[in-house]
Amino acid sequence: MEIVHVPLGERAYDIVIGAGVLERAGYRIAPLLNRPRVAIVTDETVADRHLGTLSAALAEEGIERSAHVLPVGEATKSWPHFTRTVEWLLEERVERNDMVIALGGGVIGDLTGFAAAVIRRGVRFVQIPTTLLAQVDSSVGGKTGINAPTGKNLIGAFHQPSLVLADVGVLDTLTERDLLAGYGEVVKYGLLGDFKFFEWLEDNGAAVKAGDEGARTAAVSWSCKMKADIVTRDETEQGDRALLNLGHTFGHALEAATGYSDRLLHGEGVAIGCALAVELSARLGLCSQEDPSRVRSHLRQMGMKVDLGDIPGDLPSAEALLDLMGQDKKVVAGQIRYVLTRGIGRAFVANDVPHHEVLRLLQDELGRNA
Repeated sequence: MEIVHVPLGERAYDIVIGAGVLERAGYRIAPLLNRPRVAIVTDETVADRHLGTLSAALAEEGIERSAHVLPVGEATKSWPHFTRTVEWLLEERVERNDMVIALGGGVIGDLTGFAAAVIRRGVRFVQIPTTLLAQVDSSVGGKTGINAPTGKNLIGAFHQPSLVLADVGVLDTLTERDLLAGYGEVVKYGLLGDFKFFEWLEDNGAAVKAGDEGARTAAVSWSCKMKADIVTRDETEQGDRALLNLGHTFGHALEAATGYSDRLLHGEGVAIGCALAVELSARLGLCSQEDPSRVRSHLRQMGMKVDLGDIPGDLPSAEALLDLMGQDKKVVAGQIRYVLTRGIGRAFVANDVPHHEVLRLLQDELGRNA
């Protein structure tokens, strides 16, 4: 088991990582409670697989619990489901000093965290991420929110959890596609700031995919340490935290273009977005021409989506994709901020990338995969 501390003063918390963490969740959560009751928000699939284990762990510590079960999928991160969740929490008489638990992937964590941020002007919550993507990314750092028709995560708030419990054992219940979608975020950490981690992934990615608990614990811990370090320096994304968006500007536009559907999972969009960001960096003369090939090679070896042609169905034009990128919440004064790289592990934020270079890249990629 590994524990990563996120030192944010009064908002500091621990990320507990390892196998069997869910079975001991009550032990970890009990000391945080002012009264022995919690409200759990989850989805239908996770409820079937893991709600019983969590309920038993809470019962061992004498903690009462109630659960609100939402539909599965990105479409759940919407006003109707958010509104119903807020109303349910209030119906459950959740008080300001109570605890809400988000049990699920990024959709559940984001929506539940946002609900916790706004009821009673803010109540505490615990993240129990059940996907690799959520364990290494969305459960850590305090970003919460829902999607809007014009873009992803445009409605939300910064609200740090009180505890994160990342049980790598629950990853065994994921489909290979869902696991690899999360791996897209893991690769991102190697690309943005740690070449040694990227090299480690080239050597150990197959073990992570195959279910090796040691490899999975190491990958999640390494990722969380990197994210915790960046969040500690820049909690509300005024500077360094923007680095965590490597691959996301492209990826979010592709998610919007595919209707936030099962055609493209978030982590798949990030993986393709990372490949595009490194390719754009090479075209701008910022990094070696070999870097894009190396990144694509590793993603391909893992069996992941890498190119626009890997997305099923038709995509809009390059101009339309660029317009969707302009809806990104990181746009400043009309300028799209890109995360580019001077080499694997050396990412930086660029505000002055010519639109025509990005448009040409998208045109080339769409044409190559036509």
